Amino acid sequence: MDSGEDPNKLTSTLDDPTTTQPLLNHPYPTLDPPPTARTSEADDDRTQYLQISYNYGPRSIKDIPFLVLFSLLVFCTFGFGIFASVRRNPHHDQVSSFVYNATSSSCTLLRDFRNPISPTPSKPDLFSTLSENFTFLDSPTSLNYSEFSLPNRMIWNSSISVKPIPLTSSKAVVFNGFMEDLFFLNNPTSLKFSKSSLLESLVWVLVITLVLSVPFVSVVLLLLKHYTKQIVYASLPFFVVIPVFINVYWFVACTVSSSCSDVFPLAYRILVLIFVFLIIGVIVWIFIVNWHRIELTVSIIGVASNALSKNLGLFGILPALTLGLFVYYAPIVVFLILARLNGKIVAKENHGEYYCVWKQDSWVPAYYTLAILTMLWSATAMVEAQVYVISGTVAQWYFSKDDVGPRRGIRSSLRNAFGPSSGTICLSGLLMCIVRIVRSMVDNARQEDAPGIGIVNLVLRCCANTLLSAVNFLNKFTINFAAITGEAYFTSAQMTYELLKRNLLSTVFVETVSTRLLAGIIFVLSAIYAILVCVVLKAAIHLGDEAYLVSLMAWVLLIVILGFFVHVLNNVIETVYVCYAIDRDRGEVCKQEVHEVYVHLPISRSHSHRAGFVDRTPLIV
Repeated sequence: MDSGEDPNKLTSTLDDPTTTQPLLNHPYPTLDPPPTARTSEADDDRTQYLQISYNYGPRSIKDIPFLVLFSLLVFCTFGFGIFASVRRNPHHDQVSSFVYNATSSSCTLLRDFRNPISPTPSKPDLFSTLSENFTFLDSPTSLNYSEFSLPNRMIWNSSISVKPIPLTSSKAVVFNGFMEDLFFLNNPTSLKFSKSSLLESLVWVLVITLVLSVPFVSVVLLLLKHYTKQIVYASLPFFVVIPVFINVYWFVACTVSSSCSDVFPLAYRILVLIFVFLIIGVIVWIFIVNWHRIELTVSIIGVASNALSKNLGLFGILPALTLGLFVYYAPIVVFLILARLNGKIVAKENHGEYYCVWKQDSWVPAYYTLAILTMLWSATAMVEAQVYVISGTVAQWYFSKDDVGPRRGIRSSLRNAFGPSSGTICLSGLLMCIVRIVRSMVDNARQEDAPGIGIVNLVLRCCANTLLSAVNFLNKFTINFAAITGEAYFTSAQMTYELLKRNLLSTVFVETVSTRLLAGIIFVLSAIYAILVCVVLKAAIHLGDEAYLVSLMAWVLLIVILGFFVHVLNNVIETVYVCYAIDRDRGEVCKQEVHEVYVHLPISRSHSHRAGFVDRTPLIV
């Protein structure tokens, strides 16, 4: 702001929370002041909100009860897991070696499997069965009356001398097929020849894709930073061209192939072709209806890409956090495997006869439930921790005086995430975990076809969708705000709502369009890469139809990596939006290029009693 401005101007503006003065010569609509005066409590709240900025100082621990609850679950999971490992029964897989002892009314382990007092005769193995039915060339005796045989074409590479049996015998057909498979497994030269090329090509393609993904993501970020408009508008035609090409290609290929055309009749192929074209038409219609938002979305993506390029260390920290989560999962998985070994072998009566069975301890299912819930909560908490680290790092860059940002911004965000704000992250992860469990339960109930429960499923789905919308609304910018200020979860949610309401900003953000544009871009790029891989495999290696499978796996791997990139970029967009709102609230401009873009965002025009819930033009889908 210019130093020549009246200092009382900002004060008078902030005294009225419903009025906002323009910052960049873009006038904002004002609301009529409320008829009643604000209380002293509201004045204290305004004084508190005037101090919103990034908290560089020491932060106090927030949401301690949820941190204690999470720590207790983790401690119980590892404690009972160690107990299950020490107490496991080594005879779990030896139930068949136990027999019922009538004297002690219990099951006793047999030390000698060939004990003549064993009540269960030993079962003949495969080798003894084959020895009884086949004649071996090096055997001193010959059983020329054997009925079973291998085909004569296989005798040259086998030690079995047999006579073929008539193909009219069903037993002969089944057994000959079994022996052909057995012969094929014993002579796997052709098996290795057919599978080695596919496996080798798959491994090499996945390794090359993984190695190339690092420069690939860097190039995409660089292009989105400097050539956002060109990339977006160049990708838009491919949103239609690639699906049309794939749709026509499979139709022609299936028509030419006799095996496919026999299985898939022409009428059904035409129906699928028309259906896919209808879906493509819907996609085109969505872009036409929302064309007026694409220009603004292009600018928002460019600003977010610039902010992310200033914090490239996030691409090393975030995968490391994910890897740490899997390392944390490893002992829990081992405990789950060993927990099933806790039990004993007991006698069970059936129609007057006793036999030995495995009986698992009653506490094992409860431990499985505890461990799985702990893993689910840990996963959602790790996702929220990553969002916290992204928000804290980008916010430090935003509020810094220069364009580089603090040298230890990522380290500071990590220290706050796993220190003072760990309880806040645990609470956020718990809420998202509950929502996902409820949605999973509703989806499972919807798949059941039991009659008479349609109304129940409908009510459950409505409740789950309402709960999900409420939690997403609460959690949308709460973690971003908590990473900036260090406040508790519910305090951050309330302060974020009040911040956006005072500045006439919407809690429903335009990132929906940016998410879909970015998703379309990574789909196009990964599809082009998969097509190139398929062409190389067919032209250079002559892999055949297996090239489609290898290309599909390469496409999946690349789209997962690029999806992670889009996830990070979306969180940067939301963080910059909250930082922009704080700037407007304080009457400052920390990043001029951000204000030049975000000032064009839709603003709330609702009445005072509905301030904060925005009457915007909805995204048409």
